[in-house]
Amino acid sequence: MFIQRLKKFLYTYPRPEREQEHQDSPKGKPLSKELSDSLELLQQSMGKNTDFVIHHLAADQESDYKVIVSYIDGLVDSLLLSKLLENLNRLKLDNLLRADKASADWLKNQLAMGNVRVICTQEDLIHSVLDGRAVIVVQGMREAFAVYIDGGSRRSVEEPSSQTVIRGPKEGFTEDITTNIALLRRKIKSPHLTIESHVIGTYTRTNVSIAYIEGIANPEVVKEMTLRIQSIEIDGILESGYIEEMIQDGVQSPFPTIYNTERPDTVAGGLLEGLVAVFVDGTPFVLVAPVTFYRFLTSSEDYYQRFDISSFLRIVRMISFFTALLLPSIFISLTTFHQELLPMPLLISLAAQREITPLPTLVEALLMELTFEVIREAGVRMPRAIGPAISIVGALVLGQAAVQAGLVSAAVVIVVSFTAISNFALPAINFASSVRLLRFVLMIFSGSFGLVGVLGVLIPLMAHLASLESFGVPYLMPSSPFNKTNQKDQMIRAPWWKLRTRPVGIGDQNRMRQPKDKKSFAEREVGRPRDPLA
Repeated sequence: MFIQRLKKFLYTYPRPEREQEHQDSPKGKPLSKELSDSLELLQQSMGKNTDFVIHHLAADQESDYKVIVSYIDGLVDSLLLSKLLENLNRLKLDNLLRADKASADWLKNQLAMGNVRVICTQEDLIHSVLDGRAVIVVQGMREAFAVYIDGGSRRSVEEPSSQTVIRGPKEGFTEDITTNIALLRRKIKSPHLTIESHVIGTYTRTNVSIAYIEGIANPEVVKEMTLRIQSIEIDGILESGYIEEMIQDGVQSPFPTIYNTERPDTVAGGLLEGLVAVFVDGTPFVLVAPVTFYRFLTSSEDYYQRFDISSFLRIVRMISFFTALLLPSIFISLTTFHQELLPMPLLISLAAQREITPLPTLVEALLMELTFEVIREAGVRMPRAIGPAISIVGALVLGQAAVQAGLVSAAVVIVVSFTAISNFALPAINFASSVRLLRFVLMIFSGSFGLVGVLGVLIPLMAHLASLESFGVPYLMPSSPFNKTNQKDQMIRAPWWKLRTRPVGIGDQNRMRQPKDKKSFAEREVGRPRDPLA
């Protein structure tokens, strides 16, 4: 508890000072009225880059250049750029040179383009070019104009590769943050959906956006999320994992406290429950918080199928979790220290298998687990065309050869294989990786102390989970602390017409999903077919 309070103190105390220092700091040098000064600034900063382009425009053929358009080739859309230059050439540049008429709104109407922003400082001028904008600088004006015509090669919207479902939307996030936010907007068409943008990274200047539904999300969680993101000081952000590791609770915990997904429907469902999402430009994985332990055992497909099937699948995943975590350690404990707990026929069969194996059970299990981890890692890193073949053939050949050579028993191969299959049944990859790590710890303690060693790891582990939080939300909620209302959507999912409220402790601002006085579908008489025999 003392460590958690210390972390909260460190998270919250220095930030107001940083915000005040940021507010008091100068915003940068203003632009000069002379076009030559801005042109010299751009050439000194970007002139060495071969992909940096400057177009010069003049009021007529006899006059000097009065307007320049600068951009980076490959970061802007070529068709929109051609349209922008064509519209500028058609304009009467004399009107553009008049400071009393030229403005962002006037230029937007004249160019018939998208978003146009006014630039007042030298730093914003350089950053706008680097962000993929087309910057227009006019002679005699202290302001420049950044036209948002982002483009270049981008991956189209495809089906997610890490989180596949049988029934549900097949679209997934991409590496473009604008496209990702648009996918979310298509799911939640409400003005209460709020997007707050930040720029993180000294060199990468990565766009990071916080999304939540105003009136449902807890304002304290939104404020804490914003403060943690603003406190990040680093040279670059290349993936959302950077953000996740810097803002999560329980940094020393093997269990993740932030959920990541590349499915828009999962993010939309989380926001409707009061969660907060973090979008990072350059990655298809979106962070969602606060989360609980049971969030990592659920899938978005659970809400698209019947409640009885979804409840059965959740129970299967919970059994798979305990199997992937405890099966090898329990097997090692029973065969090494507690043989009296096994039935006599099974004990005789295991003893006959171990008669020709020279290694202890712990060493056999560790050897097979490490071999399987190497095969799995090789299958992931190999080219996609041959990766699955190597993993399947390698597992079959090595397993069968190890049994025939007498290095390991057939029972150990069966236990390790079923454990690996159970680990694959967990929906969240980061949660499944935590289970893989803890499994080795349990195996070592079980091989040294038997079931006492297993309990010696599980009891501190449960105490750790009970004390863990995710942005102020208990990690084991609604089990600890127990909440009856939230049990409707944990291990057993109730029908949709019974899920009238949002989870307690997360979306407390507006807990009602459905009106209280509205009858459920099971209670209605309208639309029911009449009995033909009545």
